[in-house]
Amino acid sequence: MAVIGPGRQLFAGVVLLVLLEVCSWPGARAQQSSVPDVIETKADLGGALFADRNLSFSRRQNCVSCHSPELAFTDPRQLGAVQGAVSRGNDGRALGDRNAPTLGYASLTPPFHFNSAGQPVGGMFHDGRAADLPVQAGAPLINPVEMGMPDRASVVARLRENPSYLAAFTRLFGPSALDDEDTAFAAFGKALAAFESSQTFAPFDSKYDRALRGEAVLSDEEEAGRALFFDSQRSSCSRCHARLSEDKNRETFSNARYFNLGVPENTNVRGLNGKAGTVDHGLMQNPAAATQSSAGKFKVPTLRNVAITGPYMHNGVFQELRTAILFHDRFNGGAQQEARNPETGQPWAGPEVAANVETALLTSPPLGEAEIKALIAFLSTLTDQRYEHLVSVP
Repeated sequence: MAVIGPGRQLFAGVVLLVLLEVCSWPGARAQQSSVPDVIETKADLGGALFADRNLSFSRRQNCVSCHSPELAFTDPRQLGAVQGAVSRGNDGRALGDRNAPTLGYASLTPPFHFNSAGQPVGGMFHDGRAADLPVQAGAPLINPVEMGMPDRASVVARLRENPSYLAAFTRLFGPSALDDEDTAFAAFGKALAAFESSQTFAPFDSKYDRALRGEAVLSDEEEAGRALFFDSQRSSCSRCHARLSEDKNRETFSNARYFNLGVPENTNVRGLNGKAGTVDHGLMQNPAAATQSSAGKFKVPTLRNVAITGPYMHNGVFQELRTAILFHDRFNGGAQQEARNPETGQPWAGPEVAANVETALLTSPPLGEAEIKALIAFLSTLTDQRYEHLVSVP
C-alpha cells in the first residue's frame, strides 16, 4: 500500500468543509459559530464548543482548525513551507513547535500517573502535562500560539456572551457553573471530554477491527505485517505499541509511556516559528516529571489512523510513514536505506536531546524491504472506516 503523504492536497477545501461526524452534533458548526437554542447533553455542549470560533481571540479559529474530523482529528493545513508539521495560531501568523496529535481514541489514555515501577504513564499532550482530557481541553484556548485568549477570565466572558451556553452550563453543571474561572473551566473541560469520548472519536471499525470480528480478512501482506508487528523478537513495534488494555477489541496501539527515540530537531519549523536555538525537553517540561531522566522523552502515540495522520514524530520532522519506520530501524544496521533519511538524502540527523535515547529498546533484527512494506500495509489497516479512502492502493 502506498500512503498519501501529508504534503499532498487530500481534497479541495478540507479546512472549510468540516461536515462529517462533528457536524452531526447539535451546535457543531465549523463554518460559523451559531449555537442551538437548546443544548440537551454534555456531549452536545462539547460538540458546540469544539466548533465555536468565538472561543479564540480573533473569533476565527476553533478546535476543529487543528483537529479536523475530515482527517482523523488532526490538522489538515499544509501551510506551505511548514509542510503540515505544526499548526498556525488564530492570528494567522504564529506557528507552534509540536505536531498536533490526533484526538481520536484520546479518551482511552489513562490520567497521568507513575506505575508500580515508577514509570510515567498517560496524560495529555506529548509531554503529559495535562493530567487528563478535561484538563487538556482548556489549555489551547489560552495558549498565545493557538487560540490566543489572554486569560481564563476572557474565555469565561465569551461563554457568558451566548444565552444558549448560559442556559446549558446552568442546566448541565449547576447554577454557579460560569460564576468563576475555576468552576467554568472545569465544566468546559468536562463537556469537551464528554464529546471527545463519544464513538465518533473511537469507532473501532478499521479493517483490523473488522478482521478481529470476522467481518473482513487481511491480505497476505497485511497479515505478514501484523505478525511482524506483534512479534517482539523480530521487531520493536509492540514493545511500545502493545495493548494498553487486555481487551483486544479495544486496542489503542500505545502503552502511553514515555521514551526518547533520538528524534532530531525540525530545523525547517524552527527556522519559521522563531524558536531556533531552543530545545524541546519533552517530559522534563511536565512539572510532575521535571527531572533529568525525563529529558527528551515523549509519549508513545496511538497508531490508530497512523497511515493518514503524518507528518510524524512529536515535531512533525518526517513526512512519510516509511521514513518513520526506517528511523526506528536505524539502530539495527541491516538495510542500506537505514543509513540515510530518504526524505533528505542525508545521514540521519542527531537527536535534539542526546540523553536517555532508548537504544536497547529499539534494537531488533533489521527489517528488509518486504518487511517494511508489510508493516505499512498492516498499519494502514488501522485506519477508521470513514478514512479508508485516504489510503491509496497501488
